[in-house]
Amino acid sequence: MRSFATPAPGAGLALLALNSLVGIKRFFGNIGFVVLLNLLVKPGWVVVENLVQDRLGHATFGLVTALSALTLVVAALFDLGLTPYSVRRVAAEPGFMAETFPTLLPLRGALNAVALAAMLVVGWVLGYRGPDLGLLAAVGTAALLAQYGQFLRGTLQARQKFNTDAVLSVVEKFLLLAVLLALIPAGLTLPRYVGARLGAAAFTTVLLYGLMTRFFGHVKYRWKSPVARTALRAGLPFALMTLLYGVNERVDMVMLERLASPTEASYYAGAYRWVDATMMYVWTVLPLFFAKFASVPHEAAAQRQLLWFGQRVVTLPLLFVVAFVLFRGEVLFWQFSHSSPTEVSRMVLCLKILFINVLMHAFFAIYSTLLTSTTHERAVSWLVAGSIALNIGLNLFLLPRYGAVAASVDTLLCAVFVSGGYLVLVLRRTKVGVPGRLLARLLLAFGLLCGGWYVVQVGLNKTLSWWVEAGLMAGLFGLIVLGTGLVRKKELSQLLPKGN
Repeated sequence: MRSFATPAPGAGLALLALNSLVGIKRFFGNIGFVVLLNLLVKPGWVVVENLVQDRLGHATFGLVTALSALTLVVAALFDLGLTPYSVRRVAAEPGFMAETFPTLLPLRGALNAVALAAMLVVGWVLGYRGPDLGLLAAVGTAALLAQYGQFLRGTLQARQKFNTDAVLSVVEKFLLLAVLLALIPAGLTLPRYVGARLGAAAFTTVLLYGLMTRFFGHVKYRWKSPVARTALRAGLPFALMTLLYGVNERVDMVMLERLASPTEASYYAGAYRWVDATMMYVWTVLPLFFAKFASVPHEAAAQRQLLWFGQRVVTLPLLFVVAFVLFRGEVLFWQFSHSSPTEVSRMVLCLKILFINVLMHAFFAIYSTLLTSTTHERAVSWLVAGSIALNIGLNLFLLPRYGAVAASVDTLLCAVFVSGGYLVLVLRRTKVGVPGRLLARLLLAFGLLCGGWYVVQVGLNKTLSWWVEAGLMAGLFGLIVLGTGLVRKKELSQLLPKGN
């Protein structure tokens, strides 16, 4: 049932409002469950990976991270857009899955085999040899298995089974977290770390495949060349967009390791890990909005309501997180007991620059979701391509001299460029519009929060413990949110369970 669809002709505005309220409340519950699960897993994962980096050493970990970035780009490319294409089609046409998945499943598996070979060729061209190529093969296999698992999970998102998808989204990280916690006291080595990643990815993929067949029935493979050709052609815009996003996100790590050093890549990785953990909130929530936007592709009023709702859901929590990092970011690196103060301070500087990048995504990432779910993915792809060209150009000029700090600045400049482009595309290509007043109030709330935090730190000379200070500012932020009208008491009461 499409909760955000426009009512049938003749229905009153009251019916539309009631249906929208019920749909938003249920959808908000889905989002809350997803976020809760990630909050249970992600912080622990970040802490453990920090310990892994500290135990393996910056040079070794920088190499692994660069190889991981390379594999993620190639894995995303060889999805060929089939995952977002199938999500959009299944969400809009329930019969699509039964008709095409007998062909799509073996097609997607074959693409993984081709992708692994492509990874090794690309790695050889970039200068990796011997043991480094073997390491690339192991890391790449884990990435491809995870990518296939995301393809399987897409069927659940399209059918609006968000709570089930939420549980499955954290299974791999939970398994890997448990294995690494057992390995660290016994002595963590590079082969054990890579083996743990590969084992967790393989187990999760098998689990996802089994659950998909349980929910939707056993899929008997039937190869139909016309179906495959149609899917590949339709997924091509998504494939280009996914490649561009993958390159845009990961190129810094590979270029740092190649142009500067594995150690500089490790510094950037140590900072970017917290960015990635924070952005997991965005990348967890936005696929839900992608499926919702795709279910009402021609209904501007429903899309506008979703956009206003999503803007607050995505942005508000991240405003506080960004402010915390800007004023207390150093506390996030307490695990690095084997690193020098200079090394830690360099990671902290990168972290603060990168979190301005998070702020840009907090405001504008949902506009990309709106565009790509409503057939404007080609324009978004051109925009991201421009961002990649800018990023690579800046990297070639700055990375050899300034290393990880330059990579952080380049990432921020590209985020500013692409975010402005999203706004222009929404204004020119959709009837939804940009909620300027809402954006202004969100920016005002962030400014007031940062101003209050600065006053507290200067007035008390940073004598408060960081957690006491964060708790105090969280209370202030709550008052700011209510005072600026970003969340109203009436809305909060509507989301709370009703008493009998």
